[in-house]
Amino acid sequence: MSLKILFAGTPAFAAPSLQALVDAGHQVTAVYCQPDRPKGRGRKLLFSPVKRLALELGLSVRQPEQFAGDDQLQLIAEDQADLLIVVAYGQILPEVVLNKPRFGAVNVHASLLPRWRGAAPIHRAIINGDEQTGITVMQMDAGLDTGPMLLQHTLAIRPNETTGQLHNRLAELGAQCLVTSVGQIEDGSVEATPQPDNGMTYAKKVDKLEARIVWAASAQQIDRQIRGLNPVPMAYSFLSDERLKMVGSQLSALSVDAVPGEIVEVGPSGLSVATGDGVLLLTHLQPAGGKSMSVKDFLNSRQVVAGQFFGED
Repeated sequence: MSLKILFAGTPAFAAPSLQALVDAGHQVTAVYCQPDRPKGRGRKLLFSPVKRLALELGLSVRQPEQFAGDDQLQLIAEDQADLLIVVAYGQILPEVVLNKPRFGAVNVHASLLPRWRGAAPIHRAIINGDEQTGITVMQMDAGLDTGPMLLQHTLAIRPNETTGQLHNRLAELGAQCLVTSVGQIEDGSVEATPQPDNGMTYAKKVDKLEARIVWAASAQQIDRQIRGLNPVPMAYSFLSDERLKMVGSQLSALSVDAVPGEIVEVGPSGLSVATGDGVLLLTHLQPAGGKSMSVKDFLNSRQVVAGQFFGED
């Protein structure tokens, strides 16, 4: 017999999990999303990815400003759900909500807990040069990503992988892991394992101030920064007073004696830039107000020569 499930999620990462639950035959009684927010230059109210999917699936959508209000608690009680599933909902839920369903609440988290608890585990894994990450399905408690683990699955981070690319792979893996865990909860075979006491790191939310490139850092650090902040908020620097987002990069084998930020070679494959340690090849850029393009296309409309400098402002 399928479980009656309340689902709480908002962004694209959560959508595959909702779809997988429905495909597995579980009864999703309601879907909670964050309220619609104005976005873009026109500041239009846009539906979140999970809301769009829920409506396509004919599911009931709820968007309270506060999940834990008295009216919402009454609704949850009336739902008589077996399980609350939370996937990147965007709001910390109090214990009174987590304990309402018969089997409590389960969360899908995009890291190998206890590493990278917090808001930005995918960004932090790439920025810090982790070679692997994964999915943890855990029983939720009052702490921040501290609950006992129901299932973990490791995923290798590919060379030159961006946060956007890794996000998509983890979203699909998370959906698969969630269905497995829900099945184990349903048949009583699930086993909860406390998180280890050691190895905990905190994945703080990405700040736009982190996007400015400091060329005195190493080529490896800057490459991780560029990949880790792609697609949002995107690392950037200035060339001849033009603000350029850094879309693609790779480490170069060039060995030069140059000032950090100096362009040491210009070619169809990219711009080779000196750093505090090593040379970084910039392969794709995005001008302000423009689209992402290869450096080859960028050079068709701009004169860039060796000896010019990328600056911080």
